Amino acid sequence: MKMQAMLRILFRLLQQRKMSARALAAETGVSERSVYRYVEELIVAGVPLDIIRGRSGGICLPDTYRLPENFFTAEEYAAAANAMHALYEQLPDEALAGAIEKLARQKKADSRNLTFSGNVLVDSGTWGDVYHFTDKLKVLEEAIAQCECLDLFYIDRGGRESRRVVEPHLLVLKQNIWYVYAWCRTRGAFRLFRIGRIRSARNTGETFARREFAREDVPLRFEFDSAELVTLRLEVLPKALPDVEEWLGVDNIRAENGALVAEASMPQDELLLSKLLSFGDGIRVLAPAPVADALADRARALAELYRPAGKG
Repeated sequence: MKMQAMLRILFRLLQQRKMSARALAAETGVSERSVYRYVEELIVAGVPLDIIRGRSGGICLPDTYRLPENFFTAEEYAAAANAMHALYEQLPDEALAGAIEKLARQKKADSRNLTFSGNVLVDSGTWGDVYHFTDKLKVLEEAIAQCECLDLFYIDRGGRESRRVVEPHLLVLKQNIWYVYAWCRTRGAFRLFRIGRIRSARNTGETFARREFAREDVPLRFEFDSAELVTLRLEVLPKALPDVEEWLGVDNIRAENGALVAEASMPQDELLLSKLLSFGDGIRVLAPAPVADALADRARALAELYRPAGKG
């Protein structure tokens, strides 16, 4: 009975995306307390359910979530389908029929999610992608096309969590990082949200009228915050050249006095230091001096961290 109730809660939320605990309890034949207990077990199992308190709250499953490719083995898929069919024979209704249909459509041999736009093909996933990011991008792309409002659960760089309703207008790709340019109803202004920091996105069912904005309105230096923009000059060794080319672009690298030198305007912040450290001894910072000094201090700290005990 417990497994049947948990499956019904999961597949009902896959269909509706947001329901009250009372409604789920009525449909599964268990108490509201049991619903919350089963929801917590589903969360522990990796299902990104959100519990929103208040009059307009409920138990929510983001539109960015779908059953992962390895959620069930072939045998488990068959067992789950049989359990759902058995439950349907006891409690037939349209909601359960819809859940069974969703389970039947879940494919084990799923294809890659590639985006075609004219003559451009974009594979938004990472190596070994488990579809989470690709699914988020797809939900955002569809919301932009259909002018649909989204309820975002967002985590900023300081670790602060917030929930806000946004009107997504534009996808932005900057230095291999995806953002969505959206009107934030909480702030009453356009904001850029880094897609990798969106924990979940759920369609609210509400549409919006597109707002006018100019290309110049999109703040493409949004990640700089208060960091100073500096002209970075690097000496690049051949072993690091391919990675630096992919980072800064081949147009920013040239030969000077027999050496390879890269130059680009960059924000002087923690992200820059982390990126430079990733090249190891394959690069040398020529300018500015504060960046070179900070990198040297960081390298000494790392060397000290891995110094064997007892060695001076």
